[in-house]
Amino acid sequence: MLKSAIVWAMLVAGMISLPVSAGGKLTKNIRINSQAMGYPIQMRVYIPEGTKKTDKLPAIYVTDGQWYLKDGEMARILDETIAAGQIKPVIAVFVDSANPDDPKDNRRNGEFMCNTDYALFYKSELVPTIDANFPVSRKPEDRVIMGLSFGGLNAGCFGLMIPDVFNGIGMQSPASGEHVALLTNLYTDREKLPLKMFLSVGTDNDNTRKARHLKRLLTKKKYDLTYREVRGGHDWGNWQPLIDDLLVTFFGTQ
Repeated sequence: MLKSAIVWAMLVAGMISLPVSAGGKLTKNIRINSQAMGYPIQMRVYIPEGTKKTDKLPAIYVTDGQWYLKDGEMARILDETIAAGQIKPVIAVFVDSANPDDPKDNRRNGEFMCNTDYALFYKSELVPTIDANFPVSRKPEDRVIMGLSFGGLNAGCFGLMIPDVFNGIGMQSPASGEHVALLTNLYTDREKLPLKMFLSVGTDNDNTRKARHLKRLLTKKKYDLTYREVRGGHDWGNWQPLIDDLLVTFFGTQ
């Protein structure tokens, strides 16, 4: 665990944070030596401009966080949507899927497949660390897990595995058609859970048909679902323009 009072004082003073733009701040890498996974995992945390220690802000946890920061430019999008009044201020936790000691070693294929140890890492290690050190709400309805491709599959899995931690589920082009079919079957067999969902898919070489099946199933079970189907493939040309839609779905001010 981090020492919350010390960490927060340093963040506010700018000693361990980097400016995103004129808006929020992005911490340097924070490492957790995970007992659940048996190896270190690192992340960076986005803190909106004007955040106070006494705030209880909603939080979004982003798998493949290193890609969402670089290719998705998500810190900039957070700044812009918050400044425009489209969404409430939100803290974002960008979880890196790469080995912090060897960035070429990406662990996502093992972590994101409904991995019970990875879910335990979030529930017993990561989320408690963020709760203890940042001014976030501790209500499941104020937490969102999101990801793309296998990370989208992981978000869907977390909705079933740890709904007491995350009530918000953001899925961008979840995995392969085979994996989406599996996810559909898993949700078919479970009673409706108190989840709010965002599901998006491209129409060009993406998992469109299976995503439509999942959408129909979730709609039939009366989930609170926002569905986006756009022209584009299984790539950032599809995912990046929909990040603001996803944020508005969960944190919109209207």
